[in-house]
Amino acid sequence: MPDTLHVPLLLPERLQTWFAAQGWDAHPHQREMLATPGDRLLIAPTGGGKTLAGFLPTLAEACAGLSPGLHTLYVSPLKALTHDIGRNLARPVADLGLGLRIEDRTGDTGASARARQRVDPPHILLTTPESLALMLSYPEAPRIFGRLRHVVIDEIHALVDSKRGDQLVLCLARLRGLAPGLRVAGLSATVEDPAALARWMGGATVIAADPGPPPDIAMLPTTLAPPWAGAGGAYAARDVMTAIAAARLTLVFINTRAQAELFFQALWAVNDTNLPIALHHGSLSREARRKVEAAMAAGALRAVVATGSLDLGLDWGDVDLVIQIGAPKNVKRLVQRIGRANHRYDTPSRARIVPANRFEVIECVAALQAVAAGELDGNGRVSGGLDVLCQHILLRACAGPFDACALYAEVRGAGPYAGLGRAAFDDCLDFVATGGYALRAYDRWQRLVARDGRWHLRDPRAARAIRMNIGTIVAPELLSVRRGGRGGAPLGEIEESFAASLLPGDTFLIGGQTVRYDRMREMVVEVTPQPARVPKIAVFNGLKMATSTELSARLLDLIGTPRAWESLPDHTRDWLALQAGISALPRPGTMTCESFPRAGRWYFTLYSFAGRNANQTLGLLLTHRMERDGLAPLGFVATDYALLIWSLEPVRDPAALLDAQGLREGMTEWLAGNAVMKRGFRAVATVAGLLQRNLPGARKTGRQATFSSDILYDALRRYDPDHLLLRLTRDEAMRGLADFGRVEEMLRTRPEIVHLRPPHVTPFAAPLMLEAGRIPIRASGAARLLEEEADALIREAGITQDG
Repeated sequence: MPDTLHVPLLLPERLQTWFAAQGWDAHPHQREMLATPGDRLLIAPTGGGKTLAGFLPTLAEACAGLSPGLHTLYVSPLKALTHDIGRNLARPVADLGLGLRIEDRTGDTGASARARQRVDPPHILLTTPESLALMLSYPEAPRIFGRLRHVVIDEIHALVDSKRGDQLVLCLARLRGLAPGLRVAGLSATVEDPAALARWMGGATVIAADPGPPPDIAMLPTTLAPPWAGAGGAYAARDVMTAIAAARLTLVFINTRAQAELFFQALWAVNDTNLPIALHHGSLSREARRKVEAAMAAGALRAVVATGSLDLGLDWGDVDLVIQIGAPKNVKRLVQRIGRANHRYDTPSRARIVPANRFEVIECVAALQAVAAGELDGNGRVSGGLDVLCQHILLRACAGPFDACALYAEVRGAGPYAGLGRAAFDDCLDFVATGGYALRAYDRWQRLVARDGRWHLRDPRAARAIRMNIGTIVAPELLSVRRGGRGGAPLGEIEESFAASLLPGDTFLIGGQTVRYDRMREMVVEVTPQPARVPKIAVFNGLKMATSTELSARLLDLIGTPRAWESLPDHTRDWLALQAGISALPRPGTMTCESFPRAGRWYFTLYSFAGRNANQTLGLLLTHRMERDGLAPLGFVATDYALLIWSLEPVRDPAALLDAQGLREGMTEWLAGNAVMKRGFRAVATVAGLLQRNLPGARKTGRQATFSSDILYDALRRYDPDHLLLRLTRDEAMRGLADFGRVEEMLRTRPEIVHLRPPHVTPFAAPLMLEAGRIPIRASGAARLLEEEADALIREAGITQDG
C-alpha cells in the first residue's frame, strides 16, 4: 500500500466550530481528504467517518460560498443509501447555514423533479450509476455538469468488480471531459488491493485510515453439532434466538433469499418470548422493506433476518451484533457485514458465524483466519466489458454528435479500458452503427450514421427507447405477488420462471408467511394466506454463491495441514482424522479423488475446491466423457468443495477424464448448443442495446424477450459466427456462470492426481451423498425411508451426527 500522506491543514473556522459543537475532532484521514490534491481513495473502517470525509472539500468550499449549479455528485450502488446520506448530510449543511440544495436522482425520483434538475440542478446531487448514465445522455449534459467540482463514490468496492463499475468509470471519463479539474473521491472499508483500485479510478492517491480495534468475531457456540449436509442453519435457530435476546439489535445475515425465508420461519418457531423480529430482502415489496427499515431506525425491533439488501453502508439503528448464517463464501463480504455492528470508530464490531454443515465449519474457520490476517479476496476483473462500451456509445450519441477518435481517447481514460485497442473500439462502434455483418440489412439496427466526420443518431426519435433500456443488471423477469389479486396488498415479487412452475393450490413462502397460489392474471400472481400449511418450497430458486478462489485455497490448506487443526472443533478434527485413515485428505498441489462401490453403483468423488459453479460445469463435462467411454453415468451433485458422480461402471483412470485439452474442447462443444449460451447471449445483447425490453407504451414479457433473443442467437450462429456479441457471450460463459477459468486454474495448480479406492463410502463422501438425496419428499412414508437411508449411509462412513 502506498505511504499515507500527512498534510497538516486546519479546517475552515466555521467547520472547526461545528466539529467542536458536536464534541468531535476531525480524524487525520478526514483532514488528508481535504488537503490531498487530485483524486483520492480513502480506506477507512466502518464508523470511521468516510462519508463525511468525502464531503469535507464540498463543505469547506461551501463555507466560502458557492454559485448556483451542480457542484458535487455523490454516487452510491444503492438507491436506499442515497436517501440515508441525504438525511445525514442535511444536518451539517443546516447547522452551518450553507443554504445548499441536496436532492436525489434515482429511479424513484418523480418525473417533475427529474425535469427540473435538467434545467436547475441542485448543488449536491445523490445518484446511482444508472441514473448518472441517463443524465449524461441528454443534450443538456455539458451545461448540467460543466461546473462540477467533486464526485464522491461510496462503497466503491461494491461496484469495481461488476459491469455497473464499468458503466460508472465510463461516465467518469465523460465527466472529466465536461468538467476539467474534477476531483474524484472513492470510499471503502474493504479493499483487497488498494493500488489496483486506485488504477481502476484512473489514478488516485491512497489514504489509509487507522483501522481501529480488531473485530470481536467468532463461531457461535451451538447446542447441536452442524448437520452433515444442507445449507439452512435451522439446527442452530434456538442458539441464535438466545443470542438475539442478549443483544439490543441483531442483524442475521444469510446468503440467499430462499434461505432467509426458511431461517426466519425457523427463528419464529422458537421465539418463545415473542421478541419483535423481521425479514428484509430485495424481493419483498418496497412498502414491506421501508416498514422494516423504519422500525429498525426507531429501535422497535430486536432482530432482522436479511440478505445482501442490508450489506452496505446504511445505518439502521443501534445494531450491536451481527450473526452470519452459513459460510460467507467471500472474506470481503464477511468483513462488510461485520461492520454493520457497533457502527462506531472506536468500538470493535461484534459478530458470530453459524456454519450450516460440517464442510462449512472448516470454511468458516478459514474465513475467520483470513479476517484476522487482513487478507481479502476479489474476483480479478481486469478489463472493462465491451457490451457496456456499446451501451455507452449509444448513450453518447443520444447526447449529440461525436468524433470517434475523441471518444476513443476519452474511453481509454477510464481505468478498466486503458488497454482497449482501436480495433476492439471500432468493432463496438460498427455494431452500434449497423448491428454487425449479419444484421446490417435491417433498418431497426441501423442506429448511427456518419456525417461530416462525426457520428449521429440515424433517427433522433430512437433516443427515448435507448434511454429506457439503460443499465447493466439483467435480472430475471419479476411478477408482482398480491393477496387476493390486483387490488390486494402487495407481498413482493417472484421470478417469472418460478411462477410458471406453480400449479393452483401449491404453497410457498414469501415475506415470512406461507401463501397458496391461486392464479396468475395480467402479470400478477394472486395468492391466499395459508398460515397453517407447510410450504411446498421457498419462494426463490435462489442464487447459490460460490466460495471465492482465495478462501477455497485457505480451506484446502487447512484441511491438508494436520498441525493447523487445533483451530477446529473436536468433532471436525475427528472427521478429518477418519477421512485420512480410510482414504486421503485433499492438500495443496494435488487433485484427490476416490472411487468406491455402493448398492450396485460406483461413486467417483473429486475434491476440487473450485467453487459450486465450476464443479457444476465439471460435472456436466465429465459425465459426457464418461458416457462416451461407456461408464454409464447416472447423475452427479456439485458443491463448493467437491463433485460426486455415480455410474454403473467405475472410473479407473481419472487422469484421462481430467485432460485439460479434452475438457476445453468438450466445453466449447457443450457451449455451442447449450441453453447457457442462449441465456448469456440474452444478457449481453440486452446490455449492448441489441435487445430492448422497455419500449414507449409497452414492455416485453420475459418469454417474449427470450423468444426474440433465441431467434437472433440462432441467426448469428448460422450467418455471422464471429459476431461481436457471440464472442462476448462465449467469453462470459467461460468465466461467468460456467466458471471454466477456475476449472483450468485447478488443473494447472494441482497437477498431481491422487486416486484412492476405499472399500466403501468415505467420511468426506457421505455428506455429498446426502446432498444428492435432498429433493422434495411429499409422502411421510417416503420421508421416513429417506431418513433411514441417510442414517445407514452415516454409519457406513464411520461417522455419527453427534461426533
